[in-house]
Amino acid sequence: MAVAEVGGMLASAVLKVATQKLGAAIAGRVMLQWNFDKDLEGMKATLESVDAVLRDAERRSIRDAAVRLWLRRLKDAAYDISDMLDDLENITSKSDAGKLGCVMIPNLTIAHKITLANKMKTISDELKEITNQHLSFRFTEDSSYKEHRVTDKRETSSKVEEALVVGRTAEKRIIISSLSKRMTEETVILPIYGIGGIGKTTLAKLVFNASNFRDYSKVWIYVSQTFDLNKISNSIISQVSESESQLTEREMINRRLDELLSGRKILIVLDDLWERDQFQLDDLKTMLKVGRGSRVIAIVTTRDKDIAEKICTTEPYKLEPLTDDMCWKIIKEKSVFEARDDKEQLENIGREIASKCGGVALAAKSLGYTLQPMKFDEWVSVRNNDIWKASTFECTSLPYHNVLASL
Repeated sequence: MAVAEVGGMLASAVLKVATQKLGAAIAGRVMLQWNFDKDLEGMKATLESVDAVLRDAERRSIRDAAVRLWLRRLKDAAYDISDMLDDLENITSKSDAGKLGCVMIPNLTIAHKITLANKMKTISDELKEITNQHLSFRFTEDSSYKEHRVTDKRETSSKVEEALVVGRTAEKRIIISSLSKRMTEETVILPIYGIGGIGKTTLAKLVFNASNFRDYSKVWIYVSQTFDLNKISNSIISQVSESESQLTEREMINRRLDELLSGRKILIVLDDLWERDQFQLDDLKTMLKVGRGSRVIAIVTTRDKDIAEKICTTEPYKLEPLTDDMCWKIIKEKSVFEARDDKEQLENIGREIASKCGGVALAAKSLGYTLQPMKFDEWVSVRNNDIWKASTFECTSLPYHNVLASL
C-alpha cells in the first residue's frame, strides 16, 4: 500500500477520534464553567466539514505532495485537540469538584483557564488555516456525507408567532424606523448585537416579517461560527430564485447575484455572525453590493460589538435586557402558572426568580419550562440556589435547562 494512502487513512482515523471526543465533551458539558462550549462546537463543526471531503483528499494525496502536507497538518491538529481534551480531563479529575445535581462545576484555577484558552486559540487558528487551504484545493464532498449530514441544532428560520413574543415592540419600531430612512440607499447593513439568548434573533424575525417589507424579496440565512461566503451567496441565490444553487467559483457566484438581484429590493437577515476577520467581512459587504439598481437591506445579528462595528453601514443597534416584569411574564406563560392552585403563594417567589434572569429571554423561557412540574418547595429551592452567585447565568456559558433540572 502506498505511503500516501496510509497517511490518508491515519488522518481519517485520528480525525474520527478527535471528533468523537469533542462530541463527548460538548454532550457532557465539561467546559461550560469556562465558557468554552462554543469553541468546542466550532472545532467540531470544522472537523465535520473537513471530514466531508476527506475521501477525495486521500485519493489526491497519492500524486499531490501539497495535499499530503495538508493531510499531515490536519492529522497533527486532530492530535492536538485530542491531547487538549485529555489534559482537561486530567485537570478536572484531580480538582476538587463541586457538584450541582448531575452537572459538575470543577474548582479550577485561573492559570488552568489561561493555559487552556491559549491552547484553544492556537488550535482554532490552525484549524482556520487548514479549512481555508482545503477550500483552495476544491475537494469534492463525499455524497454519502450529504445524505447523513446532521443539521446544526442552533439553526434558525424566519418563522415567528408574534403574539407569543414578550416585549421588543419598541425595539422593532426603532429598527424599522431606522431602515425606512435609508430605503433609497443601495446597501444598508444594520447589525443587532447583544449577549446570547437576549432576543436578537427574535427581534430580527419581527422586523423580517413586518408589513413594511412586503414588496421586498426576502432571504434568511443562519451563518453560524463556520463562516462560508460561498454558502451564504448560494443561499441568497437559492432563496431568491427558488432553485437550489451550488456554485463553487466566486466569479460565477457574483455574476449570478448581479443577474438575479438587478433592479430588486431585497431584505436579507444574516443571523448569528461570528466571523471577526476584517478581510472576510469586507468580502461579505462587497458581495451584498452586487446587482445594478438593486436596493439591499441586510440585518445582521451577532454577540460581538466589534463585529457589529466592522460590518455596519449604519449605527449598530445594541439590544438591551428585558425588564424583570417581562421575564416574569415569560416564566408564567411557560410554566402554565395561572393553572396552578398555589399561584398566590408562588407569585413573589416567581418574581424573585425572574429578577435573577438578567433580562435574558432564553433564561426566562428555560426557567419557565423547568419550573412547570415543580412543587412549592422546589420553586423555593430554585430561588435560593447558589448557582445564581456562581454565574450571571448568561446563556452563552450555561445551559439553563441542564442546570435547573438538577436543582
